[in-house]
Amino acid sequence: MDLRLLQAFVTVARCGNFSAASVELATSQPALTKQIQQLERRLGSTLFDRGRHGARLTPAGELLLPDALDVLRRVEVFERRAAQVALGVEGALTIGFGMSSIELAPRAVALFRSRYPRVEVTLDDMSSAVQYERLLTGSLQVGLVRLPVPPGLKHLRLKKDRLALAVPTGEVVPKALATWLHGRPLIRLTPERGPGLTAQITTLYSELGCRPLVLQEAADLQTVLALVAAGVGPAVVPATAASTASDAVRFIPIHHDAATWWTGAAWNPAFPTPLVPHFLTAASQAST
Repeated sequence: MDLRLLQAFVTVARCGNFSAASVELATSQPALTKQIQQLERRLGSTLFDRGRHGARLTPAGELLLPDALDVLRRVEVFERRAAQVALGVEGALTIGFGMSSIELAPRAVALFRSRYPRVEVTLDDMSSAVQYERLLTGSLQVGLVRLPVPPGLKHLRLKKDRLALAVPTGEVVPKALATWLHGRPLIRLTPERGPGLTAQITTLYSELGCRPLVLQEAADLQTVLALVAAGVGPAVVPATAASTASDAVRFIPIHHDAATWWTGAAWNPAFPTPLVPHFLTAASQAST
């Protein structure tokens, strides 16, 4: 159905004659007459009784006019919403985050939602490795990840993080950290849950020349910190985890090159959306 034909129908019905309607539609009267005739043939009904006093709706025209008005209203609503989606004001955004961004993610999302309340945001907790897989397939639009990113993705550096030793508050740790860690039983996150964190910690131990033991493993970082708070043992964790820990846990930053990394936002340029630049701006501001 040509929407111009419906617009012609509605305009003639409102104006009551073809002459005034043709002026409003910026077309000639013969052209407008042809449009109405084309619509009548398509509908199989006569819409107007034409006479010296103008154009009056037939019973069929009276019945069909509300439907024509509804179609045009829906098209107008659709076009307005499409414009909002194109501007990145409406839509849906799926964001991934992991342990490296456990502090940044909620702040970035909160700032983004305050600016774009009509955007539906889904925030999923997953490792950087899983985020990379989903970004490459297009099932994830933005990932808050441990850098660097694999080929095919773009990234924005947001925050530098480092490893820290989490111990119960009050426990004394000597300055000779490598000696203190060597052979000591530690709580750790399961390697499958945090492969990037595990690799970072393993590199650190290698650089320090120490080899701690595994006392207990946990499937999430909150459980690791809860075990530390309960006095079960110490753990090496991201320093940003302090934002989710209780006062019963003390964090001692580890100052070593192998203990630091960058967290950033990653996205796939093969799946463009105007929402991504808006979120990147919010994430950048939330990271400062």
